[in-house]
Amino acid sequence: MDGYEVELITPQKKDDLFQDVADKVKFERKANIHGACVKLLTDNYDFKEEWEDNFKFMSEDIRPHAKVFSIEDGSNLRVMYEPISKTCIIKNTDYYGWIKSIALAAISDFFEEYHSVHRRYSVHGSVVDYYGHAMAIIGPPGTGKTTLTYGLLQEDEFNYISDDWFFTRLFDNGVVVYSSEKNSYIRDDIENVWKSFSSELKQVKLDPHSRGIADVNTLFKERVRESSTLKSVVLLERNPENPVFRDLNVDEALNFIVEKDFCNPHQLVRDERKFNLRKKFFQELFTRVDVYVLNTIEKPSESLSRIIDIGKR
Repeated sequence: MDGYEVELITPQKKDDLFQDVADKVKFERKANIHGACVKLLTDNYDFKEEWEDNFKFMSEDIRPHAKVFSIEDGSNLRVMYEPISKTCIIKNTDYYGWIKSIALAAISDFFEEYHSVHRRYSVHGSVVDYYGHAMAIIGPPGTGKTTLTYGLLQEDEFNYISDDWFFTRLFDNGVVVYSSEKNSYIRDDIENVWKSFSSELKQVKLDPHSRGIADVNTLFKERVRESSTLKSVVLLERNPENPVFRDLNVDEALNFIVEKDFCNPHQLVRDERKFNLRKKFFQELFTRVDVYVLNTIEKPSESLSRIIDIGKR
């Protein structure tokens, strides 16, 4: 699926669009995303249902930190973002995956601007727990992040935290990671690689993009965690010219993540200031954990074996 371009708009432009967009809204739902409130306003019943299954409930008494409008007006796809009020306006998409990713991106933008003693940052990646220590998997689209995450979760020792985004808090003596979603928006082709999930995935109601919200408690049966202490980060690439596996120092890891655009196609604001904030975060992160690169040019089972060894170190 092709990506989308983000149009940054002014508060005045948002106000000019607001009434027309608001008149089309049929459903409103709030979500609790790591303590922040995001409100979805849409004319799409299926988006409303998927949102409710995907995210934790937030009380209607809480005012939103970000808003996501998704409406259909018969024209072309547009994604507009007004950074001051953290308002996203999405027109003419039938893909829920973009709705939820843009919501998480808006909260990421909010956390980048929110100052506290231990600031929160979001990462576009997955994270699993192994006996109280977490391993994160971060890579550009198409390098096998989801496939390897679910491969790990076939093993009883590994616990699910998040398979797409996670949040962090940086402490002087470590990094704590947190889940971002209540349930997983999963692809149906996972069962083609890992047959052990076949029966559970058959219960998932799929949307037109062969994805659906899977109940992680059903998939992983008492192996779901809200948080853990991060021990290692595995960066993924797919490049036949490079070694299959290597350790990285801080500078090497930072160069990798910067060259890969932070492995995040859902950055709503891209400017020098935001680039420097993100670069500084990853530099601090990589000083606190072990970092590796796994080149996923082997069979999934071979890559999985390597990543299991990392988790158990």
